[in-house]
Amino acid sequence: MNKKIIYLSLVILLCQLINAQIASVEKTVYGVQIGTFGIWGNVESKLTNSIALRSEIGLDSGIWGGSFYPETGYIITPVLTLEPRFYYNLNARIKKSRNISNNSGNFISLKTSYHPNWFAISNYDNVQIVPDLSIIPTWGIRRSIGKHFNYEAGIGIGYIYYFAKSSGYSSNSSDATINLDLRIGYTF
Repeated sequence: MNKKIIYLSLVILLCQLINAQIASVEKTVYGVQIGTFGIWGNVESKLTNSIALRSEIGLDSGIWGGSFYPETGYIITPVLTLEPRFYYNLNARIKKSRNISNNSGNFISLKTSYHPNWFAISNYDNVQIVPDLSIIPTWGIRRSIGKHFNYEAGIGIGYIYYFAKSSGYSSNSSDATINLDLRIGYTF
């Protein structure tokens, strides 16, 4: 009788292990996104079951205006970003039968972006970019809509360093900066 209970317990345990899912980020996710102030191409590569490294190249944009300018100005400039992301709620999403495809989940990241002085597109002539490097701890969400579409939102406060000497200024400078992402995208 004891052997039957032990065998039955082992069978039940094995069935539980077979049916248990270990949530994991995707091995590789390629995509493009458009947001409030730009367009970007990216790839997320799996480092561990819950950490992915996002590499991104894109065009950031900005606007300015005021009484000193005859018209509102805009600028579009390149940006390079590396962002390790920790997706912390994948297992909880699986338990609730929620989608985790294409890395759908909540994440904490360290968004590191560099704006080089390669070119600038603007409605004003001779606009120069002061190269900068920003490091911003960010909290965000990513959700899939269907098989290929997604949206993201993120917010963070961090540090930005301006390489002003390379643009002719007497000294470099730094400041606090914010990251506010609202994006929709397509995953390949």
